[in-house]
Amino acid sequence: MIDRLTLTNFKAFQHADIPLGPLTLLTGLNSSGKSTVLQALALLRQSWTSGNLAIDRRDYPRGSYSNEVGLLLNGEFVGLGTGQDVLHEDFAGDEPAITLAVNEGLYRYEWTVAYEPEQNLLPLADIRVPAEEDWVIAPPEELAPRYFTDGFQYLHADRITPTERYPRDHHMAVRRGFLGIRGEHTVNFLRHHAGDEVPEGPLQHRRAASGRLLDQVAAWMGELCPGVHIRTDVIERTDSVLLSYAFGNAPAPTQRRPTNVGFGLTYALPIVVACLSARPGSLVLLENPEAHLHPHGQTAMAQLAAASARQGAQLVVETHSDHVLNGMRLAVKRGVLPADQAVVHYFRNDAAGAQVITPKIDADGLLDQWPEGFFDELDHTLDQLLD
Repeated sequence: MIDRLTLTNFKAFQHADIPLGPLTLLTGLNSSGKSTVLQALALLRQSWTSGNLAIDRRDYPRGSYSNEVGLLLNGEFVGLGTGQDVLHEDFAGDEPAITLAVNEGLYRYEWTVAYEPEQNLLPLADIRVPAEEDWVIAPPEELAPRYFTDGFQYLHADRITPTERYPRDHHMAVRRGFLGIRGEHTVNFLRHHAGDEVPEGPLQHRRAASGRLLDQVAAWMGELCPGVHIRTDVIERTDSVLLSYAFGNAPAPTQRRPTNVGFGLTYALPIVVACLSARPGSLVLLENPEAHLHPHGQTAMAQLAAASARQGAQLVVETHSDHVLNGMRLAVKRGVLPADQAVVHYFRNDAAGAQVITPKIDADGLLDQWPEGFFDELDHTLDQLLD
């Protein structure tokens, strides 16, 4: 699990040390730095999976890095532009350089890249990975963070919408188990893994027909629309699959197209599948899981995320919803997730630049502080209505 992300001269931050837990909520005003955290994690993973990120400094002694080694700004997970788009405008240090670092347990991994204003592959300038004398029991596998090789999902705010068909890509949905940044491979993933068992524990919905993934997905989706059933089918001799919904308890309920049942169900489906299918050690990045959901559904999505974290996955969630925050607090109070595994960061900008404030949650789900601007709009509105 990633315990800390450190950013230097990257986008909104001249410098930031951001602790992460099994479940971390990122909140705050627009353009305050929340997305930068998700993008930094995705950027490192993107650069590693593309083969552009060096790990073992024995292969790349200081000062001899190839121009093909570094941070790949545009790729599968994120498209950040060029160097001038990601360098903090008031960079720290004598020379413009960007450093990203992650801490996993006893180990810290750090990469510094040189600034190239017009390039989208920023060349590596320095690597700091655990030295042999720092190994406690055994060296980290290939001297790389575990999240580079364990399960990974990144669902953008712009997700799939109701449509007639979805892609049937065996490599993405089956071999890689990747839902796609828009969740576009979710339907095919669900079709292939429908019979997989969701581990017993808080992740299993008590009203599900069985522990099978498809039944668990339907039960959690039932928090958004009670009585919903989900069906996935292959369109023979095509590269597409169909998604349909049914409602009620009739023996053979009518199957309905996604375009006829509202926007929210399909938009939330990738979130539900990502949480239920995440295994211990997986990292799941979620943008705005509350989008197009009514308040009860938003609270349920937070409780699902907490259950997934309790069973070993790590989730980092960007949200603008106080219902998501309160769903997380309820999960703590109900014992689904220990208080020390729930982290909340509030991002804001002032004259000094981007700031991160971290209210603490106690075992009763109560927060130790409510900084100005932190989900206080309801109070302000009520004050005006009662004035």
